[in-house]
Amino acid sequence: MERPYATSKPQAPATPAVAQLTERRPSVVRAFWRGMRPKHWAKNSFVLASFLFTMDQPGIMGRALPAFIATVCFCLVASAIYLVNDVCDAEADRLHPKKRHRPIAAGELSPRIALMGAGALVVAGVGGSVYLGGQFVLAVVGYVLLTISYSLWLKHIVIIDVMAVSAGFVIRAAAGAVAIGVSISPWLLICTTLIALLLSLAKRRAELAFVDTAEQHRRALEQYTVTMLDQMITIIAASTLMSYMLYTFLAAATTNRPALMLTIPLVVYGTLRFLFLAHRQEAGGIEDVLKDRGILLTVALWGLASAFILAFDRLLP
Repeated sequence: MERPYATSKPQAPATPAVAQLTERRPSVVRAFWRGMRPKHWAKNSFVLASFLFTMDQPGIMGRALPAFIATVCFCLVASAIYLVNDVCDAEADRLHPKKRHRPIAAGELSPRIALMGAGALVVAGVGGSVYLGGQFVLAVVGYVLLTISYSLWLKHIVIIDVMAVSAGFVIRAAAGAVAIGVSISPWLLICTTLIALLLSLAKRRAELAFVDTAEQHRRALEQYTVTMLDQMITIIAASTLMSYMLYTFLAAATTNRPALMLTIPLVVYGTLRFLFLAHRQEAGGIEDVLKDRGILLTVALWGLASAFILAFDRLLP
């Protein structure tokens, strides 16, 4: 009796669990990338402030690589902190009309994977900072400790919350100066502090106006009022403008470059435009700034004008 020809057995369909895992693998990578918030890396441009304002000094090409490495290091550790913060705030974020779409709050990324990835990012960021010397390592580690303290504790204390955010920007600016081996300008620290406070206060105002039960999303918001925040924003905005004007008049790095005063109208417009967005469109924070073409154009023009004046001041009359 002839044996029938062997035929290949049809493969059994994948189990639902395997199929779901296969489908979700790419989405986990995308969710992790979103959790890193690459759009917020613009905040780390403060690391490059000292590099911008030393373009007229010899050795600019030698400072370019350290400035780039410093910025990358802060991008890595900042993304790690965003992931940690989202793990801590997952329950509250699910109640927020916008934040509930964040990967961890939406269930697209597990807290375990997020924390493991955050640890890897911190190791990479701190490890890369070793190339730039011990002082820069201390700045990066200090930033990590500050921002973790903010995620776990400081953000729940009224006024201290915005001051802690501002301190993070100051550390970025100071670390940028350390990375390229130049002295830290007090004017840089003052202007950075005020700009960061302005952004933080406007963000709190937007959060307070956006949600009905603010205290459920951030305990410190319960202590704020829109009127109080408007007064604080007005004070800080005026101080920011005055500090920048005094910088262009009096700073040692600018006394021989009076043309820097020509950038004052750009700073005035950018500040007033930001106040317009904060009050008329309930905008706040760096993410809203990056969506506005008027501010983006103003920042670009200010950067180009400042770079030209500092790098080619000898060509000016």
